[in-house]
Amino acid sequence: MNNKLVLITGSNGMVGSTLIDYILENHKDYKVIACIRRHSNLENVAHLKNNDRIIFEQFNLEDAHEVEKTIEHYQPCKIFHLGAQSFVPQSWKSPSETFDTNVIGTINILEAVRRFVSECVVQIAGSSEEYGLVYPEETPIKESNPLRPLSPYGVSKVAQENLGFVYYKSYGLKTILTRAFNHEGVRRGEEFITSQICKQAAEIAMDLRDKFYLGNLEAQRDFTDVRDVVRAYWMLTEMGEFGTPYNICSENTYAIKGLVHSIAKIAGISEEVVQDPSRMRPADVPILYGNCKKLKDKTGWKPEFDFLNDCLAGMFAHWTEKITGKPEVQYFIKGEVNS
Repeated sequence: MNNKLVLITGSNGMVGSTLIDYILENHKDYKVIACIRRHSNLENVAHLKNNDRIIFEQFNLEDAHEVEKTIEHYQPCKIFHLGAQSFVPQSWKSPSETFDTNVIGTINILEAVRRFVSECVVQIAGSSEEYGLVYPEETPIKESNPLRPLSPYGVSKVAQENLGFVYYKSYGLKTILTRAFNHEGVRRGEEFITSQICKQAAEIAMDLRDKFYLGNLEAQRDFTDVRDVVRAYWMLTEMGEFGTPYNICSENTYAIKGLVHSIAKIAGISEEVVQDPSRMRPADVPILYGNCKKLKDKTGWKPEFDFLNDCLAGMFAHWTEKITGKPEVQYFIKGEVNS
């Protein structure tokens, strides 16, 4: 096992690329194997192209041979398993694809670790969507709350976490199970609600549209800056208890209509909203409001970024710049795993 080599799946996503930035800045003795699905958008990692502490590798999580080949070759000391089909509405459109990527992909990671590098710490990125239907008297949500997922995505995340527990109990694998509540940042894909709000606000400010078009405005979510979330991931791999879940959240909630109000105030625009039926989910989780005392007690973690003033305002500024000159999508990964 290489004690200073970290492998990250889904490394071109918002979370994966932010985690790489965090490691490069704060843990300078580590190198990163950045694993990316073939033909993916690499905009989020373009700034890392020539960094000598990063090795880019391509594999599809559903391909057990590719996963095994990579993990056997590099023998990482930590794996952050962030690769997933992560957009909840897409899980209704493609439930089989969601399960193939999220569940089969996790099995492939765990099997490869079991066979080739059993001392490796494996963080499995779960989600607050695992809780699903939460009753008001059950908030703030603790890790002991019943899991009642309301989407195929949520079910797939429960399965991922259960697999992490099984491999911990059966084989002694060092699995860290995390349930991150909503986390956002400037690299968030435009299909997600915070990016929709910030992008539309930028367009309204530039007179490119006259009002917001959104789905469910009443849903309440616990939002955290992604930079705080990746720091929690790292801390848990250092100090967390294996095989047990940890909530990661801000312990504050915002209704979607409240986010619209906040961003409209930042942008100096009207907050008029048209509710778009096409943006409504077949079933929506009414409230996700978390308790992360377990995480705080174990690691001393607490959020460092203010969600409205640091994260949401930054996303609005990012979309304002992006609309005026969107950068080209870059593709630069070549070759297969070194042999």
